Amino acid sequence: MLRYLRQISVHHQFGKHPLAVFSTGRFFADLADGSSHSAAQNETYLKRNYADNVSEYNTVLNSLISQRRYYLLRDVYDDMILDGVQPIRDTFHSLSIGAMKQSKLQDAFFFRDEMKTMGISSDVVVYNYMISACAKCKNSDMAVKLLEEMKKCGVKPNGQTYICLLNAFASTGRIDRVYAIVRDMTAAGLGLNKYCYAGLIAAHKNKVPHTDDTCNKIIDLVKQSKGWSSVETLPNAAENDMVGVSEEELYNIPTADYVFRRGFLNRSHTVYHVASLACADLHSVETLETILEMLKQDGTTPDVFTVIQTLRCYLNCGDIDHAVQVFEDHLANRLPNVELYIALAYGAMKGNTPHGMQVAQDTLEKFNSKGYFLNIWQGSALLLAASGEESGGFTTANYIWDLMASRRTFPAFHAMEAYLKGLKKREIPADDPRLLLVTRMCDNHRGRFGTGPPVQMINNSLW
Repeated sequence: MLRYLRQISVHHQFGKHPLAVFSTGRFFADLADGSSHSAAQNETYLKRNYADNVSEYNTVLNSLISQRRYYLLRDVYDDMILDGVQPIRDTFHSLSIGAMKQSKLQDAFFFRDEMKTMGISSDVVVYNYMISACAKCKNSDMAVKLLEEMKKCGVKPNGQTYICLLNAFASTGRIDRVYAIVRDMTAAGLGLNKYCYAGLIAAHKNKVPHTDDTCNKIIDLVKQSKGWSSVETLPNAAENDMVGVSEEELYNIPTADYVFRRGFLNRSHTVYHVASLACADLHSVETLETILEMLKQDGTTPDVFTVIQTLRCYLNCGDIDHAVQVFEDHLANRLPNVELYIALAYGAMKGNTPHGMQVAQDTLEKFNSKGYFLNIWQGSALLLAASGEESGGFTTANYIWDLMASRRTFPAFHAMEAYLKGLKKREIPADDPRLLLVTRMCDNHRGRFGTGPPVQMINNSLW
């Protein structure tokens, strides 16, 4: 933490990028030598410099992306320009990937404009990443403008472009535009693959308001998807895999974060994944059971992701006992999984009923007995939900706090503040050690870092 504060301090004092200051020491080397940056070619500079040519800079960019340190990409790019290293097309491909993964449209357009400034024309790969970023940001209007720009610049859309567009419109529930993309794909001789059907299902789910036949349309689309054509062997698919971008991530499929988790999901069940997620969000148990029966008829069993959505669906409908039964049936035949415990505990606390809070605590006790632990996002979401309990002994919230504190992991500010409010509603002494500790931590956090990430971000971190 001290190093982080020093980094911010120097950044504001000298106007130098943190990556260059603390990763390479370039700036301090220049001050010691009394020389300017452009003339610093001595031995000390060469030892401290982290990249000398475009190939090395590309390696640094790819390394940062693989570590999910996207916030440093602009610093590396600025250092690259200051060093007089000319970026190439592959450089901007990497930068566009980072902007897409971080859902930063501003950075995506900045790098696109930099390409134009340097005389490098944007190709279909860059446009695909930008359209994908629009889908992640739920900005379908900007996706349309990018498509029009592609046509003006003479860049021919490929199959991936259409699927990215389809899912961009699906993210905002614009069913009319989704079906227009389907017609364009058909006219271009392209069939519909599982990602197209996933986008169609998502479009119906995201359309507001929902209609009475929304669930029936989801079931029909799942049936139609069984005859999907194999267009996923597109030329760019292998290239995306090489740079660490799965098709699920490119097309904004909800399973993108779990693609590389061994034994977590079956990638051939993409349509079932999106359909079960839609059922959970729509609170439709009947539709979910129909989809699970279709999955059984295909001769396969639900993977972990589908089971999690099944738990969420029952819990969202208030059927806690059925969710517990599904959870136990799965563990009887499969290895335990952290996300399953978290899903059951979090969903059981909806409404903060006494039965639900007890189920949540029992689940977390089993979770702890397995040697699992909560990260900051999981713990924050659980603590935020448990702190809504108005009556009772507040034991579940206390247990979650203790689980995190035992590993010196503390929740985000909003969860901590909600926990403090819950403690103050209980009849406990003013000098209670737990109350004093949480109060002091809230005051320190508010004074040093502000309120932290919004509540919605904490809740969304689980799914």
